[in-house]
Amino acid sequence: MEAVLMLKGFKEFIMRGNVVDLAVAVVIGGAFALVVKAIVDGLINPLIAAIFGKPDISGVLSFTINRSEFSIGLILQAVLNFLFVAAAIYFVIVMPLNKLAERRARGQEPEPDPLTTDQQLLTEIRDFLRERS
Repeated sequence: MEAVLMLKGFKEFIMRGNVVDLAVAVVIGGAFALVVKAIVDGLINPLIAAIFGKPDISGVLSFTINRSEFSIGLILQAVLNFLFVAAAIYFVIVMPLNKLAERRARGQEPEPDPLTTDQQLLTEIRDFLRERS
């Protein structure tokens, strides 16, 4: 009996919208990270190599004091990578979604059609079955 209750609780946990949304966000985030990495490796780093003569700036402004390595370039590279990721997210995801929201607010973008009778009936059946399980 206890196992059945645990499985039912687990099922409810998995079926929550926020768990599924989080899983989708992780997968999309991983895929998007690959896109950003490709942009950095295929475009940005070659530009840096053309300017500084090195594949990235992590080795620029490096020096040694008492056998301790200091690298200002490593810090600059991390900051630049962060800025590239932030810019890519802003220009590819945030800005287009904001524009879409503005259009919808002005009434230029049609709102989704209301549910048909069949869709309403199926929604009611789904909700009823969800309550019974």
